[in-house]
Amino acid sequence: MDYDMSTEPRMIIRDVDPELYKAMGGLGRYVRSGNLDAGLLAIVDIRASQINKCAWCLEMHQVQAREAGIAQRQLDLIPAWREARKLYTPRQQAALAFTEAVTLISEDGVPDDVWDDVKANFEEKEIVQLLMAIATINVYNRMNVTMQTQIGDEPFQLRRPA
Repeated sequence: MDYDMSTEPRMIIRDVDPELYKAMGGLGRYVRSGNLDAGLLAIVDIRASQINKCAWCLEMHQVQAREAGIAQRQLDLIPAWREARKLYTPRQQAALAFTEAVTLISEDGVPDDVWDDVKANFEEKEIVQLLMAIATINVYNRMNVTMQTQIGDEPFQLRRPA
């Protein structure tokens, strides 16, 4: 399926109802308050955004991943991580497989082998946090793709607190 992203955004959600971002921000704060490191979360966000074809999220999370110390080679090979397993820790591999299964849940659900691998690599509370990280990025992807959110004219830069 081709997406025509050459048009203006359909709507700027923040202008219509900024309260949505407060709710989404709460989910994000919950995810970041746990034991999952920023690099792992960025890899999860990137993989879901690749599957969902969300350019805006891809650009942002690539920057976050580099900021968290993820090597460019790892970032480049995320779409083919199974063939490049040696570049990813067992936790990263389990998180990537879980991200794919949850993002594409209507295809096969979450297969037992994926679940077993997640359970072997994460504590129960971390699994809940990981699931919510995947759910959250999928919501953002769906918002941005639906509204045809455009990438900026300049590369994405992380905002630094003043």
